[in-house]
Amino acid sequence: MIDNSYLLGLYGQSWGSSGAGGAAATARKTQPTAPWSPSAKPTETPALVRAALAGRRIIDEAAPRLDLAGASADYRKMFALYQGLETLKALAERAGGKGLPASEAALVAKRFASGLSELTTYLAGAKLDQVNLVQGVSKTTTATTAAIPRGAPTVVTPALHEGSLATPVAAFEGPTTFTVTAKKGSQTIQVEIDLDQMGGQPRTFDNVVGFMNGRLEASGLDTRFARQQVDAEPRTLKVGDRTITLPALGDRWALAVRGVATETIALSAAPQADSVQVIQDTGAGRQVLKFTADGSAGLERPGETFFVDGRIGQSSLPPGVSAVRAAAAGPDGSTWIVADLASGADHQPIKGRSDVALMQLDSTGRVVTTRLLGAADQASGYAISVASDGRVAVAGSVVGALEPGQAGHDAALADSFVTVFDAAGTEMWTQRRGARAEDEATAVVFGDDGQVFVAGRARSAMPGSGALGGWDGYLQTFQESRLHDLAPVRAALAGSVQFGGAGDDAVQALTRDGDDLYTAGVEGGRLVVRRFTLDGDGRPQLTASRDLGVASGEVAGLSVVDGRLVLAGATRNPALDVGAPATPHSGGSDAFVATMSADLSPSGQDRLTYFGGEGDDTAADMKMHDGKVWITGVHDRPAGAKPEDPTRAYLARLDPLSGQVEWSRDWAGEGMMAAPTALSISGGGASALDRLGLPQGELPGAESRRLVDATALRVGDRFQVQVGTRKTTITIEARDTLETLALKIERASSLALRVTITTVRDKDAGPLSLDAQRLQQLTLTSRNGKSAVLIPGEAGRDALAGLGLASGHVGPSADKGPKTFGLDLPSSLSLSGADQIKAAIDRLTAAMTTVRSAYRAMNPVNANARPVTGEAPAYLTNQIANYQSALARLAGG
Repeated sequence: MIDNSYLLGLYGQSWGSSGAGGAAATARKTQPTAPWSPSAKPTETPALVRAALAGRRIIDEAAPRLDLAGASADYRKMFALYQGLETLKALAERAGGKGLPASEAALVAKRFASGLSELTTYLAGAKLDQVNLVQGVSKTTTATTAAIPRGAPTVVTPALHEGSLATPVAAFEGPTTFTVTAKKGSQTIQVEIDLDQMGGQPRTFDNVVGFMNGRLEASGLDTRFARQQVDAEPRTLKVGDRTITLPALGDRWALAVRGVATETIALSAAPQADSVQVIQDTGAGRQVLKFTADGSAGLERPGETFFVDGRIGQSSLPPGVSAVRAAAAGPDGSTWIVADLASGADHQPIKGRSDVALMQLDSTGRVVTTRLLGAADQASGYAISVASDGRVAVAGSVVGALEPGQAGHDAALADSFVTVFDAAGTEMWTQRRGARAEDEATAVVFGDDGQVFVAGRARSAMPGSGALGGWDGYLQTFQESRLHDLAPVRAALAGSVQFGGAGDDAVQALTRDGDDLYTAGVEGGRLVVRRFTLDGDGRPQLTASRDLGVASGEVAGLSVVDGRLVLAGATRNPALDVGAPATPHSGGSDAFVATMSADLSPSGQDRLTYFGGEGDDTAADMKMHDGKVWITGVHDRPAGAKPEDPTRAYLARLDPLSGQVEWSRDWAGEGMMAAPTALSISGGGASALDRLGLPQGELPGAESRRLVDATALRVGDRFQVQVGTRKTTITIEARDTLETLALKIERASSLALRVTITTVRDKDAGPLSLDAQRLQQLTLTSRNGKSAVLIPGEAGRDALAGLGLASGHVGPSADKGPKTFGLDLPSSLSLSGADQIKAAIDRLTAAMTTVRSAYRAMNPVNANARPVTGEAPAYLTNQIANYQSALARLAGG
């Protein structure tokens, strides 16, 4: 049998062709030509960028031209969406191009953000008949990555022992006594642990743990100690430009405390000494080093590298921490830090490109509390202060929305913020006060009777102040109030003053002494100290200032002690105007400590001390303790050193009056890139517990279950649940927990979704986990084959991002009816850096591919086209007769 198509090919025809002029004709079109088709004329990338920057809509249903009469409206919507994705990709590619001016880069990034928001709005409202398109993903089940700790946590020490368990543990040798205090119901039970009471029994790990648990059990407590094996891991060592991998060590063992929910446990030991905590950057992350303030000998533990004499503790901060610029000691001996986050923990995702976290560290440097600011775009933390009652204030800058939906005067420029938390880490209030141009808060201190003072710099007038030119320094007073005892605390701006000259000025340190406030910073290239006095209404009034000469450096800290103002920093100026130096300048940049009278008038009591080597020394932070100055930074770096060259850190204690360096240490650190950024000093923060790796004070109990405490969510964040054509908005409230949110989602979905609370293991617990910390999260699944769509909230108030919950379709794969396609385009896409630009391009490319898949899945039959009926024309009848004759001849007929 001969295929008709073969014969037609001999005639140069196709089946159903007209045959006019002998030219081949194509088969009847069943789908309109797509914009990605080779026959479609593409719009060049520069033209797409120009149109977008000119304000043309990213998605315009009037733009696509359908070349098939009667084609479904779905095609027009799909093609408009595809062309919108093309435009967003063009903007991303433009942002990644070389030589892009900063002004244009900012404009492109802003247009990209607004275009992405337009895409979100369009997809939420577009209704297609043949397929479903959602911005997120299409899953049969989905879960939040944000999770809440469940039950009493387990505290695990660093490794205390290496080798056989039959060998005595060095950390347990010698006099070892501490007290366990437990609150159990209305009872307070104290248990003294004294290892001398073991007599001649070898102090192996199991023997010591057994002895301690026997003491706890005899006292009626359920809390227990345990040993925990530490996973052996290969170690790396950098020697010059080479990185050497060392084999993993043998078995190592840590001590753990297993708490129970019914007991609140506190650990204490005597005698106690003051401790100094240094937070540093290294080539391998960010660490906390702990020293004793009296400079006593340090402790070295199995597996630790780059030991520093005098160090009694070392811990690592979470990997998502990108910077720590300020730290302060709490009244309970803990350390509070304000950290920038490039990414959140697995169970605590951030909403935007970066966020600020308030972190509490126990006396061992272990993170026990993390509170996220919840910025929708990006934020940076510059300052922290702790009040005597345990309240904590953090200050910095924020770009984009902080309070839901409020992005300031310009969503692309930074505004100052200050947030106050209570002693438990619960947010009390937040104030965002910005100029029309850029500004940032760089210092914060508490006052009396609910006052909080914030200082910083601004490029235009701050609220209540006037601009002077360039960057100006500013100082603001906030006053707390509440309507009644049960009402939330509110804060209002009580006073503001802006100062400086026509050039660029900045406040780098702030301190308070009674009704006097002092600022120090660089103004027009000179080191200037100012004194402000509060009037009767709490408004700051400038009363004195002092110019100390050319700055050539920065300020690290400022404090008032015994009626004297103490200032520290680093400078290249060998002759600051604070009297004759007790210790001369050594060359390059040196750290300095200066003291002067509190009224800022020059006197014979002024003192100046330089500290450093022939190279460059920096001063990252300064704290006063018992009349002594503690200062830390990078030590004696060669002139002309590159950023990637090795660095050495230092910590020193100086007498500010005599200039004597009483104690100092320097070290290279892991990765040979030690660079301290902040320090704190805790009274009584060191004890015999450090030898055991155990923290002082109350062990952390159950975390707050409120979503606004445990996640990046803020009150007012929201998202939508769509079932069919009905959309229901879910708004986060202050009282919301996983339980209340689960009910809201089920109701909003009309029970199409089943929302359950599931328990998972804490992935961040690491190798030292013992019965690893359990976390609870929400899991959403289809109920009875039904489905729903999760739609993100608008830019600046998207709750899905804070929950770590993917937007999109949740339900079974459709065997019948329209198929759902997820574009997997997070609302957090941005053009803020090379990595972010590449990620945006990759996501958009994949989304465009998904649209093509949806096009192929659509019914190719043109349902609106008229069927061909009636008598065939003569020319076609003749052609058919000729074809039939040819077939007969070929067949031998």
